[in-house]
Amino acid sequence: MARTTTLKQEFTNLPNIITMFRIAVIPLVLVFIDNASPLRSFIATVIYTAACVSDFLDGWLARRRGLISVLGKFLDPLADKLLVMATLVWMVERERAPAWLVVVLLAREFAITGLRSIASTEGIVIAASEGGKYKTALQMVGILGLIIHFDYTLIGTSVTVNFHLVGMWVLYLSLAFSLFSFADYIRGFGVAVARQAIDRGAAE
Repeated sequence: MARTTTLKQEFTNLPNIITMFRIAVIPLVLVFIDNASPLRSFIATVIYTAACVSDFLDGWLARRRGLISVLGKFLDPLADKLLVMATLVWMVERERAPAWLVVVLLAREFAITGLRSIASTEGIVIAASEGGKYKTALQMVGILGLIIHFDYTLIGTSVTVNFHLVGMWVLYLSLAFSLFSFADYIRGFGVAVARQAIDRGAAE
């Protein structure tokens, strides 16, 4: 009974509510992305930006208020991956991103998840790398550019920015960080396995 109460409290604490909001708005972002309507894409941009901001807000609140929970540890990375993956796949359907790029980015995510599952069964914890954090930030910014999509003149200047092109270049940069961080995860896993084998040998 105590566990049920605790779980209920986790579902209703503010950081987790914000995280669930991020998951709930994903369909809205996809619905408003429109290749022919700058207004609809602008609405999608506003919703997507709110979702990205909530990613920082829920973690900050959880640490500030001492509300870090098991549910939050599960939901937060899940919400991030769902937001990025769903939007990237939708960009392929809208012909705003090449399929090969999205396949490579998603394959990396699935590979890391599988690696962490294997590591967990061996009692090995693989911490998030700095490269992985930069990758996530770059992906979110790149996707933002693809959602805006249309050309806009910067306020107070005569400079016109092709946001789609900017988004693509940022995504390509995120690809480099993805591959680099993936290699770093593999290296870390190998080192941890080797150290574990040495420790077991010493214990015997």
